[in-house]
Amino acid sequence: MKKYLLFDLDGTLTDPKVGITTCVQYALKDLGIEEEDLSKLEPFIGPPLKDSFMEFYNLSEEQAEAAIAKYRERFQDVGLFENEVYEGIPQMLHTLQSKGIFLAVASSKPTVFVERILEHFNMRKYFKVVVGSELDGTRVNKDEVVQEALKQLFGDQPIKKEEIYMIGDRKFDVEGAKALGIESVGVAYGYGSMEELKEAKADFIVRTVEELEKFLLRGADEKEEEKKGLNFSRIWVMLYAFMIFMLVRNVVMYGLNWLLVTYWETFPAALSEALLIKDEAGMLIGFTGNASTIMSAIGFIAGIIPNLSTAKILIKKTAEEAKLSHLKPEPAKNYLFLGAATVGAVIALNLLFELLQITAKSDAYQQVVADQYSASFLVGILCYGLVTPIAEELLFRGIIYNYLKRFMKLKVAVILAAFLFGAYHMNTVQGAYAFFMGCLIIYGYEYFGSFIIPVMMHVISNVIAYCLSYTSIAVSGFVSWPVCIAFCAITLFALNKLDKQKAVF
Repeated sequence: MKKYLLFDLDGTLTDPKVGITTCVQYALKDLGIEEEDLSKLEPFIGPPLKDSFMEFYNLSEEQAEAAIAKYRERFQDVGLFENEVYEGIPQMLHTLQSKGIFLAVASSKPTVFVERILEHFNMRKYFKVVVGSELDGTRVNKDEVVQEALKQLFGDQPIKKEEIYMIGDRKFDVEGAKALGIESVGVAYGYGSMEELKEAKADFIVRTVEELEKFLLRGADEKEEEKKGLNFSRIWVMLYAFMIFMLVRNVVMYGLNWLLVTYWETFPAALSEALLIKDEAGMLIGFTGNASTIMSAIGFIAGIIPNLSTAKILIKKTAEEAKLSHLKPEPAKNYLFLGAATVGAVIALNLLFELLQITAKSDAYQQVVADQYSASFLVGILCYGLVTPIAEELLFRGIIYNYLKRFMKLKVAVILAAFLFGAYHMNTVQGAYAFFMGCLIIYGYEYFGSFIIPVMMHVISNVIAYCLSYTSIAVSGFVSWPVCIAFCAITLFALNKLDKQKAVF
């Protein structure tokens, strides 16, 4: 939630169509230009009048000055009040002000007119600063208006650009914000089209006043909760989800184990061969890797079922909140960058652990590897590359992370959630790997705002890691420092590209 909001007036707070277009029509008529269709004069809403008269009607500078004088002749007494406040604006301004946010108006309309309009509609009380152009034709460019508004807002204090939004309906508002290095919010309910705002590269675009209010207030409730921190009842919600998952998963796996031991003699020959290991006398002495892997997959599915309702609620709530921060679709290249970062991180970490001989020194990890890769490739991929990632994402990102970030600072929630994900693996090698990948997965989740992203990242990382260990890809020539460094570079390059476009943390 930003602390300083600069609003354009026309097309953002009020709908000035009748007043502006009628006054433009009045001025043109004085110059001998008849324009009966007021809708053709809508482009005059937003930019400086002088520029519009010269651009749209090819007037000379002298003629444009005369037209402005005639325009104001009618506007100052009549057109000024041929105006309507957009529904929901006063309530939104009241709410924003009550949250301690500093509000300002930055309009290309002369300040004296802006002040009268705000007073007329009883909205002046919400704004700490009101800045417009001057009647003598100075300070008409939006960047000049925004600069003056910031100067009056901050005084002698440093301008906190990261705490400011410029909100407007035209490209001029976006361009004015960019010139001063602040983020812009385009409102598509005004007189600038969605295409115009996209082309101007507004940082965010909303479609309605209601959507604008939700966007500007996003994070307010979380900040209140954040102050309260974690307590036992909140910790218990996470522990309960985790304990239920582990309990049900283990009970189901032990149950399946018992069924196989008890009824193995009734299995058809083909199934028995695929799942059971027998001695020369035909007696059961163990299970194949396929059997163990299938039981593990069923256990994961069973473990997440009791938590599905909680996961759905938190994922849905997070998606609704994230929608307000991701109103513009991400370009396709950003998905490619995230994919490159994921692939690069998986390969780099696996190679790093091999090169440092961390994997060889961990008996617990070696046992996990032996169990996982004792199954056939297809069975292993389905279990560890699909079933396991989906179940773990529902628990660790769907429930635990989405819950944690409501009661603590985002960075702390990321670290703690990733740490819990690492600790869950019960060995140092997988734990360290899971921690780093957990941080990256959450980054992707926050960047794109969709739960599909962490699921896909987890699936991709597990499939790649499984293939590296299962197949002959990880040959001695591949496991080398140059290759490891190259994939580290790919990861850092991709993340840098993403971060330059949008800072998540």
